[in-house]
Amino acid sequence: MSIMNLNSFIYMRHELVLVAVILLFLLAEIVVGSKNKNFTVNFAAGLFLLATAIGFLPIPYGEMFGGMYQTSEVNILMKNVLNVGVLIVFLQSIAWLKKDENEGRITEFFLLIVSTLVGMDYMISAGDFLMFYLGLELATIPMAALAAYQVYSIKSAEAGIKLLLLAALSSGIMLYGVSMLYGANESLYFADLIQNLSNNPLNILGLIFVFSGLAFKISIVPFHFWTADVYEGAPMNVTSYMSVISKASAAFVLMTLLFTVFKQLSQEWTYALYITSVLTMTMGNLFALRQKNIKRYLAFSSIAQAGFIFLGIIAGSQMGMSTVIYFLAIYIFSNLAVFGVAGAIFNQTGKESIDDYNGLYKTNPALALTMTFGLFSLAGIPPVAGFFGKFFLFTAAMESGFLWLTVIAVVNTIISLYYYLLIIKAMYIIPNDQPIEKFSSDFYMKAGLILATVGILSIGFFGGIHNYIFDISFGILN
Repeated sequence: MSIMNLNSFIYMRHELVLVAVILLFLLAEIVVGSKNKNFTVNFAAGLFLLATAIGFLPIPYGEMFGGMYQTSEVNILMKNVLNVGVLIVFLQSIAWLKKDENEGRITEFFLLIVSTLVGMDYMISAGDFLMFYLGLELATIPMAALAAYQVYSIKSAEAGIKLLLLAALSSGIMLYGVSMLYGANESLYFADLIQNLSNNPLNILGLIFVFSGLAFKISIVPFHFWTADVYEGAPMNVTSYMSVISKASAAFVLMTLLFTVFKQLSQEWTYALYITSVLTMTMGNLFALRQKNIKRYLAFSSIAQAGFIFLGIIAGSQMGMSTVIYFLAIYIFSNLAVFGVAGAIFNQTGKESIDDYNGLYKTNPALALTMTFGLFSLAGIPPVAGFFGKFFLFTAAMESGFLWLTVIAVVNTIISLYYYLLIIKAMYIIPNDQPIEKFSSDFYMKAGLILATVGILSIGFFGGIHNYIFDISFGILN
């Protein structure tokens, strides 16, 4: 291998750093053992903090393996956003991992999450469908193990089995679609498909199958039936990870594929996105109205949010693409704030019902305030970041001529505002003679909640962030 080829491995910095993190996790497990909980969690948090910081260092952009792996400024940005989100998940998980029920399995939690993150990074940088599929499987299989992490819980085992079986089905459907594209175009490389893809039945079928497989990952209606059951059965922190990091990476990859590989078939996928966006927003919101369990509630909330993401994708413009990335960053911080508070309460009390939040502000005002910021952002209430994210999504859809879709999205925003305010009403208005007792979270949980809250409050006020994303997304569309 030449020196030039060796130097080109710097393009794969994010993935190589994460692999090094995995190896160091394993080494620490061998040297120290699994009994020293404090060392394990401190080492894991510190090591991943270092890996996240390295991701922000300057890096050259290029391709490897004949174009199978590619890096660009927008790809690096998305990977860094995911790293920050995973760091927050780690911080919010430490108190739960220290519980006796997780004795001897703390390292496995970190290993599985970082393994899935490696797969997501390869998906983001894929330059052909082979690399894309390998990344997809690497991101999916450890996720099933995470869902079944609570080995003594029947619900957790059920969640893992459901996720594994349905993920295998969706992957098979996607692979079938990829085989159709290969049969019609004699190449798996995105660059070749962009040049040669034509409007013929085999390519359209390939698009449908690939879209269906990714729609499962994002929980798009009608591929959403697994979401609520798996989210409820999985541990709270794993649910947080699946609803935020996994969904954001899959949405970004789907957007990139539609804007590049399937650009010539935009007329076909525009109709599909229109219908699925309306169904996803509406059904997600309507089912969320009925939920009493906080995890099922947030599951249907995440389904509805996926419908809003399609507003930017369907625009098919630079404005739409940059807005989707911007919205995904906001969504990560907003959802992690809400899940962080729910996780802190569950770790302390074991309570998951929304009714248990009645009168929360009297005993735990800081948690109630953090939850309020997160819910306001998800609902799109100014001045928090979620308002700007949805405003830009509506603007992108309107500029592309999707007036009625925007009107439907606005109506669904009003519906979502109602059920998001139900929790705020419970925390501040509904009386409770026995509210959740006052408690203090550990340093890591507080740090995770502060990071999420700072993200919610800051992103919306830095207009330059969206402008920066707008500028760097230009290269993907041209």
